[in-house]
Amino acid sequence: METDGTYESHDTRGASIPRPTPPPPPRPPAPAAPPPRSAVADWLDAPRPPAATGIWRFRHVAPPQEARRLPPVTLAGLVIPLAVGLVLWSIWRRGGIPYLWMPLTALTPEDWWYAPTTTPRDWHGQAAHVVYSGVVFAVIVYTVGKLGSWGQVARYLLEPHRPAVRAGLTAGAALLTFMFVWPEAFPLVSWDPVPVVRPVLYLIALLAGDRAVFTSPTVTYTSYTVITIALLWPFARLGGWLDLLKPRLRARRGETAAPAPGTPAPPSAYPALRDLGQGRAADVLAAELLAGRMNEVDCARIQRHWERSRDDAGRLAGFVDTVLRKGATAWAHPSGDRDLPRRLATHDLLLGQVRIGRAVTAERTPAAYRGAGIALGPAALGTSLLVVGPAGPGPAGGLVGAAAEALALQALTGSCAVVAVGGPTAPYGPDAAYDVVVRLGDPASPYDLDLYGGLTEPDEAAALLAEGLAGDVDSLDPRRAATVLAQLLGPYRAVHGAFPPVPVLRELLEAGPGPLTALLDRLPGAAASLRRELEARIRQAGTAADPGPLLADRLALLDRPAFADFFGAGTGAVRPFSLGSVAHHPLRVRVQLPEQGHEEASRLLARLVLAQFLAATRAPGSRGHFAGLVLDDATGALTGGTVRALQRLRAREAGVVLGLRTLGDVPEPLHGPLLAAVGCRAALSGVTTWDGRGFAEAWGTEWVETEEVAHHTVFANQPMTRAMHALRKRITGKAVTTDAVTLRRVERERWSASELAHAVPPGHAVVSLTTADGAHMPPLLVDLRA
Repeated sequence: METDGTYESHDTRGASIPRPTPPPPPRPPAPAAPPPRSAVADWLDAPRPPAATGIWRFRHVAPPQEARRLPPVTLAGLVIPLAVGLVLWSIWRRGGIPYLWMPLTALTPEDWWYAPTTTPRDWHGQAAHVVYSGVVFAVIVYTVGKLGSWGQVARYLLEPHRPAVRAGLTAGAALLTFMFVWPEAFPLVSWDPVPVVRPVLYLIALLAGDRAVFTSPTVTYTSYTVITIALLWPFARLGGWLDLLKPRLRARRGETAAPAPGTPAPPSAYPALRDLGQGRAADVLAAELLAGRMNEVDCARIQRHWERSRDDAGRLAGFVDTVLRKGATAWAHPSGDRDLPRRLATHDLLLGQVRIGRAVTAERTPAAYRGAGIALGPAALGTSLLVVGPAGPGPAGGLVGAAAEALALQALTGSCAVVAVGGPTAPYGPDAAYDVVVRLGDPASPYDLDLYGGLTEPDEAAALLAEGLAGDVDSLDPRRAATVLAQLLGPYRAVHGAFPPVPVLRELLEAGPGPLTALLDRLPGAAASLRRELEARIRQAGTAADPGPLLADRLALLDRPAFADFFGAGTGAVRPFSLGSVAHHPLRVRVQLPEQGHEEASRLLARLVLAQFLAATRAPGSRGHFAGLVLDDATGALTGGTVRALQRLRAREAGVVLGLRTLGDVPEPLHGPLLAAVGCRAALSGVTTWDGRGFAEAWGTEWVETEEVAHHTVFANQPMTRAMHALRKRITGKAVTTDAVTLRRVERERWSASELAHAVPPGHAVVSLTTADGAHMPPLLVDLRA
């Protein structure tokens, strides 16, 4: 999103007015045009509704719910009670229902009837007959409507239509009802009215005790009005007439719709600051935003500091003071960058999401995800991501590049530190997007890589170096290699004040007892423990079980002319960089591995950098930002120790993104533990069935309903039926059969190995996400090009 630049308004008043012409008559001043809004303000005010895990929330619109189907029992229940009600009313009008007049005689005076019948003596009995018929009619209508679910059916039929259409349909239904209540008002109608109006009028006469009330226009028209309103009310409520008329009535009176109570102000006005009485700071930020001097990174950075300061009075005062002094540049990244030189993915920095594609609308895709955007967020990256597949310029292509770009952008907000490791062709963007660029093997590299990760404890440094040197050697235990290295690193540091560079360490590993004895003689007498370590190394040197020569051979991969000025062996023109810095600062680090002619060295260095990152995240003390490592090609970089360490990253605000061309690049015993250690997995198009088997086991199974149809031949017993079946078979060529449908609930793999290998189209991937708090997104087919 382009966020820089200015917004100008055109001058509509005119630059010159002819002086000879008289001034125009006075007119009311035109309202001032509102200032143009910046694109960043629209981005900040955009809705981000809550959604399921992994959904791109920026302007997300939940898919419409599937239309409810009216079950057949409802249709039958609508027709049957209506037919029964019509039959009952017809029988009632003919006097065919016995004993139903008994309540009437029990509730009315005896002198209204000729005993022992219900034949009326005067107008009182006749009026009671009419009122009683109206009551019976109302009871029948209410019972039929309740049993037939008329309200449910009406709401179902009206739900898909717009409010105006619903109002029109209900108005037509009300007009049809009036045709039955007042047929005399419609010239083309000749049927008798239903007992609604006459029972009401006769009830009023009985209550008044005189038929003279019919001659009163006030009573008559009031009764008509009440009946009309009572008949219209259900249709008006069902059709939403009042909601449709209110805006038009307000517009006719010139009123504007009042905002709903409790409607929040847009985020671009910074209402939270104003609620705490900090209107000046809110005005400064709103002015910077509307003037286009603030971009998305600035908004996210300031929002992060606001969330950390609003609950503390001291921090809040510091926050306000910094905003008033620096405005949009408050708490800027130490590099001075406020954006990346280039973006390839779509980001929402307010939530930290990066969009990776769109979920395909398919049968196995849940309704909430169909057609929705899929995004990676900090909570998902905190559980680590494994991407397997051959797509893209590297093994993981767009997914790994999008994750690296998202972490680099979040580093500019101060919420993240990122280490991007890969070859020159890795999809990490230009070097200008990073604060520290280590190009191993390139003499022009401004930074060197600290081989020991900035550690000063010999045992810890030896453990890291052993992981990098011997982590992929099955015949050598990394713990034994760490012991050998510690026996040399400790004494050397005690004598020289620093760990040895690569050439010197290689010589120490290959040295016999003589050179090591010379080092022993230079140790101070107070270093008794170091003397014991070195003496043990002297006794072991040159024996058949000595792992020193093997470690020296592995270290020889780095003791090459291309690396002569690296790993602490240079002249001091380049600055050594330690990965321990990412635990303290929101740095953007790019480690470029050599490729041409140094493939084994690149794998060793990738393994070493991964081990140093995992050690840096274990550093004591609370870290105020997320730490992420992106490894474009993890071939040879994963060992048993690193896989076990991946499982502990969730609780340390750290995560890694690993790309693999195939799971075969990892030792087979690590396939299961690796898939279990990461919370997010992606199988790209083109994976093999062997890789798919591992993903299928990791994603597990689900219960589904299957339908089986069996065709059974019909054998007839009657001669005529057999003849008909024989004739039908001769005509159609098929035997007469009957279908037997069986519905079963079975357990099925979410994605089978064969489907992952053959049913994933190009440019797609099957992705599952899990957040640090345990929420998960099921494996979905995602279009990475959308």
